[in-house]
Parts: sequence; C-alpha cells; structure tokens
Amino acid sequence: MRSMKFSRCAAVFLLLALWSPAHAAQPISNPEQGEKINFAQQLVEPQQIRSLSLPALRKLRGIVFGRHGRVFIDQDIQSYLKARPWYKPNPQFKVAALNPVERKNLDVIREAEARKHSHVEPGDLRFYANRVITPAQLGKHTLAELHIMRAEIEAIHGRRFPAEPWLQEYFNERYWYQPRAKYNPHALSLMERKNMALLAAREEKQRHLKLSPGNMGTFQKQLVHETMLRGLGLYELRLLRNEVYARRGQRFRTSWLSEHFSGESWYSPLPDYRQPILSRIEKRNVDLIVNYENRLHRELSTKPVAASLLKDLPLEDARKLRNEIYARRGRRFKDAWLQKYFASFDWYRPNAGFHDASLNAVEKRNAAIIHGYEKHAESLMSQIEA
Repeated sequence: MRSMKFSRCAAVFLLLALWSPAHAAQPISNPEQGEKINFAQQLVEPQQIRSLSLPALRKLRGIVFGRHGRVFIDQDIQSYLKARPWYKPNPQFKVAALNPVERKNLDVIREAEARKHSHVEPGDLRFYANRVITPAQLGKHTLAELHIMRAEIEAIHGRRFPAEPWLQEYFNERYWYQPRAKYNPHALSLMERKNMALLAAREEKQRHLKLSPGNMGTFQKQLVHETMLRGLGLYELRLLRNEVYARRGQRFRTSWLSEHFSGESWYSPLPDYRQPILSRIEKRNVDLIVNYENRLHRELSTKPVAASLLKDLPLEDARKLRNEIYARRGRRFKDAWLQKYFASFDWYRPNAGFHDASLNAVEKRNAAIIHGYEKHAESLMSQIEA
C-alpha cells in the first residue's frame, strides 16, 4: 500500500516537473537561435518571441520562408538570409510549399509583428477583425498600400478579385489566403466594415475625389454634379452609374457587374431581373454620369489623355482605360475577364483583322502614355511585400 502511494506521489511530482517553467518552451532571444528550430514540425508559442524586436521578428519570419528559398523584396530580410549558409534562393517559390505547422508559426510571428508596428500596415488587417482602427493608428500610406489594405479585409474572408489580376496574384502569394468560390460580404464583422470605410475615405481624400463607387447611397435624394466626377476612370464611372440601380436591388446579367455588387454588404437583389423604379433625382444622376462617361470614352480617340486623370488612378483601372482604346477598334483580348468586360458594351465590335496600325495618332499616343503610367503604378504596388 505504501509503495502504491509512493508511486502516485512520484507520478504527480513528475507531471509537475514536466509542466514547470524549466520545461516550458524556451524563449527565443535572437533570430540566430530561431535557426535551430524546425518550424515545419515544432510550434512556436507567443511567449517565446515576446521579447524580440520588430527587426528580429521580421528575420524570424524570413527564416520560415527562407528554408524554402523564398526571395524577399525587403532588403533587410534578404540580406540576412543571403548570409546564411543553408539558404538556397528559389525564385519559383510558392506558398503551397508551406505545411500547416509552418503557417501556424507564421501567424504567431506575424501577429507579434503587428503588435509592434507603430501604425497599421499591409498584412496586419487579419489582427483587426474585432478592433476599430483610428485615423492615428492608420498613419500615412501610399494609395497603393491603402488599396491593398482595404482589399485585404475582404481577402481574409476569401474574396476573389477577377477584375484586378495584379491584386489577385498578390493575395495568391499570401500564405493565409484561401479563396472561396462564393464570397459572403456579410461575414465581415462590424469592426471590419468600419475599417474598410476608414480606408476608403482615406483613399478618396488622397485622390482628391468628391465621389467614388460605394457612395451612391448618399445620392438617392441628392443630385450629383459634374465636378464630383473628375478624377474617376471609365471603370469607376460605370460602377457608379450601375450602383444607382444596384441600390434599388437590380440583378445584373452582366458577369462583371454581378461579381462586383454581390461582394457589397448593402446589396439586396430583387428576386428577378425586373428593372427597378428610379426616382427623378436618380435618373438625372444616371444621365449625368453616362454623359460624362461617354465624353471621356470619345476623348480617348480625339484628345490627349488628361494628366489629372492618370495622377492617382488605380493600376487595374488604368489598364482597362488603355485597353478601351484597342477595344474601340475591335481588338479581341486573351484575358477572359477583359474580353467579357468589353463584350458587355453595345459599342464593342470584335474585329479579327485588328492590328495596332488601326489606331490614329492620338490613340497611339494615349495608349503609350497610359501604359507608362501602368508601369509606374505597378512598380509602386510591387514594393509592398507584407
């Protein structure tokens, strides 16, 4: 009997010893120490990395990816990896190479980074699902960063971005991204919606816009003035006028419009495809936007494109604007989304005999100017690694 009691006591002491701080996960004091950890098999706990500085956390994240050869845009991380004898750069790296344990470790490291950021940065939005971002916390960002951050909130919930190939590719390269066949905008928390509104308002302010897609609910009983449309691209103008109908519940047979509005939390489509009844003010607003849109469409062939239009136009909107020049002459597009987009307009007439010589001098010049702007915009987007 005494031996049995002794055995039980011994077992208790053994369990206590195993759970004592001495046997708990050891703190990681520097990135070099992190190199000894097999992140593919061993989970890291938040308390292990709590004392690491922000640069050290970034290098630790680099180690997880670096074991697979990922090449970083961030020169601090890349320089650190290049100095490691075990690092073998692999430009073909894909996030599919990461296993579930590595992804969980990246979440722990990335959240620790987010907590140490002085302002919210791209890649941080997953940790603000239940926290409202204040203007002070948001800090200063480029338009490219703001655009990515706003889309990131939706990407967290699996939204796809067929209208923005660059943005889609960007999220495809995020280890946490899991695109869904059907995105549900109602899955966003109230905090996330408020954060999206803050980011959208900041984008609008930095672009010096007075109106942008998503804001037409304010103008169901208020007239839009032409000055409010300045700075908007053709794609944005088309979303804007169709939003008037979407706010009244119209269902869209046009795929790119259906995709867009189905992703809006305020959208409540009618049970059928009947045309909703617009108020007198809404009809006037649609007419104004259509006339402005048509003028801009015509001017691509008759006037040099305005510098003010390209100054802050989103990358993919600029791409659509340039291809509108070719679409007017009947070019067929290899990009399936782009082909569907232009095929939805009555003025588009595919021409199997299209060639660049079909363009007039103004069109050629405008296409070249817009293409130059696209390259500049893409270079700014490509600097964001998150």
